Amino acid sequence: MPEDRPGPSAYKGATVDPVGARSNVMFVPPIVLAAMSLNDGAIGLATGLVGAGALLLGAWLLRDGLRAQAAYDERRVSRRPGIPRKIFAAAFCGIGAAIAVYKNDPGLIAPMIFGAAAAVLHIGAFGLDPLKDKGMEGIDTFQQDRVAKVVDEAEAHLNAMSDAIKRAGDRQVEARVERLQIKVREMIRTVEEDPRDLAGARKFLGVYLMGARDASVKFADVYSRTQDRGAKSDYMMLLTDLEESFGKKTEKLLLDNNADLTVEIDVLRDRLQREGVRL
Repeated sequence: MPEDRPGPSAYKGATVDPVGARSNVMFVPPIVLAAMSLNDGAIGLATGLVGAGALLLGAWLLRDGLRAQAAYDERRVSRRPGIPRKIFAAAFCGIGAAIAVYKNDPGLIAPMIFGAAAAVLHIGAFGLDPLKDKGMEGIDTFQQDRVAKVVDEAEAHLNAMSDAIKRAGDRQVEARVERLQIKVREMIRTVEEDPRDLAGARKFLGVYLMGARDASVKFADVYSRTQDRGAKSDYMMLLTDLEESFGKKTEKLLLDNNADLTVEIDVLRDRLQREGVRL
């Protein structure tokens, strides 16, 4: 049967969530500060809650900043994050620490010292945000913006597929959807690295993924009610066809890129020979 056809592991291309235990620990101080402020009267409670809010906001920004940096590091071509979340997280961590110190030691010197130390230690532990674009030399920024819009739509379709398939409650189907998503993201990376490929990939990342999303929603609705194996077989065949189509199209895009590079090398070689440079 098509669903039993051997294929790449569902774990190929899997990544570890960059939000680890270290960043999750940052949610503990605001909880402790808020709890310790409950018996300090109205002013003490208000001060403690403001400090806890600053620490909580810093922890939340840190999580987003770590994910944004992981996405930046994963790609060979990427823009720096529009909002330096990790830097803002360090600032809010320092503000929260300063307020916590002020609550117990009113003044300026001690809160400033402890707040600055907390911000510096935060940066030392988690680093700064990427502050410059990567691999953007010679790339048309207008075309890159068009690619970003198509990629955002494609990612939205993939997320909708994942949410729909969870309703079906079938781990085998979920694994096949994950395999398809790996193929789709390979195409996405190819288009991001060379925006000239957008015209050839737009139909796949738009129309085909939209159809796959709608089919996933309908399958999940039917299968969650009836457990119809015929519907499952048809859906798995659809996923197999889509996976093969995306794989072949990605290979073609890569071959086209190699052909462009070969032409550029030949042109450069001819020009150097005309200038008297022998290779």
